[in-house]
Amino acid sequence: MKIHEYQGKEIFRKYGVPTPRGFACFSVDEALAAAKKLGGKVWVVKAQIHAGGRGKGGGVKVAKSLEEVRARAKQILGMQLVTHQTGPQGQKVRRLLIEEGADIAKELYVGMVVDRGTQRVVLMASSEGGMDIEEVAANTPQKIHKVFVDPAVGLTDADARGVAKKIGIPEAALAQASQLLQGLYKCFWDTDASLLEVNPLILSGDGRVVALDSKINFDDNALFRHPDLVALRDLDEEDPLEIEASEYDLSYISLDGNIGCMVNGAGLAMATMDTIKLFGGSPANFLDVGGGATAEKVTAAFKIMLSNPKVKAILVNIFGGIMKCDTIAAGVVAAAREVKLAVPLVVRMKGTNEVQGKKILQDSGLPIISADNMAQAGQRVVAALKKKAAKKKVVKKRAGRKIVKGKKK
Repeated sequence: MKIHEYQGKEIFRKYGVPTPRGFACFSVDEALAAAKKLGGKVWVVKAQIHAGGRGKGGGVKVAKSLEEVRARAKQILGMQLVTHQTGPQGQKVRRLLIEEGADIAKELYVGMVVDRGTQRVVLMASSEGGMDIEEVAANTPQKIHKVFVDPAVGLTDADARGVAKKIGIPEAALAQASQLLQGLYKCFWDTDASLLEVNPLILSGDGRVVALDSKINFDDNALFRHPDLVALRDLDEEDPLEIEASEYDLSYISLDGNIGCMVNGAGLAMATMDTIKLFGGSPANFLDVGGGATAEKVTAAFKIMLSNPKVKAILVNIFGGIMKCDTIAAGVVAAAREVKLAVPLVVRMKGTNEVQGKKILQDSGLPIISADNMAQAGQRVVAALKKKAAKKKVVKKRAGRKIVKGKKK
């Protein structure tokens, strides 16, 4: 789960991490009132969307008068902000953060993620703040410094000071920087975060270290422990299909292809998408129905997949361990009938009650294409898709000829 920058900064402050003063606003009038309340001569008007690259996309503007605050807020609020993380469609800006201006002497970077190899939280820091960390990693990896934190000890003062020195924090600010980094680690740990990023972390003109930005993602599997964090969820920033899927306890992510995938198990889902790509197709979604899917759940999954107009074929790939193949088969048949399925459907099932499941599909009378293994499933769904496209092309061509003939008459 993602949250907005202003929400992340509110959490930071609870852990003693200094941030600029600011207010979230939902209208131009609120933005102007916030600037007046903050006082000063310089303000920053920031678009609040769940995507990075806002500044490059025109979503972060400096204002040096109240008139400019109004103009900038009017310009940004409601705009369709396009960044490298939103895709070409962009994201509508519905919220702003009006923040006091900052005296920036140096920009730095700090981030934390869970390192799967060491099974520890890794603190990453760089002197190259304000840039995409991926670019720094690719071009100057030596400028990224890492600390793998022992969970039994936490981020020690020595480690925090050591990494602060490496990224150029002066001696006079080391104590404050160390406290800030330890506060960020505690924030990451306590909230069950999956990612925490401050880009840029700044050294101000008066020698203070301040979090000028905030990005926090939380582990969905741990949200049951944090109702206060769940309350911060902004559904306007999420894919409507993904929201609907979460209501049925389905793991769903929209993709750019045209072959819908329904699988049980995240690993199998990834392998299924790879198989589709291998045979020249393109997956339209990641969809894991989990190990306890019911016929109702499968029907909901079909409806969600088919709500995407790009879906022109569906591949169901089930391994029956905890999940029984006959349960899935009954769900597939019920779903296909209820949604009046009009796209090719390929089903591959292996495992518990496989024979019964295949019989249910065969006796249904529906044009379901069976497959015995993953490779065959991938080949058959791509072939079915191409066959349908070719048939549609022929029908369109014939219709065109009839129109031409009609005109000649």
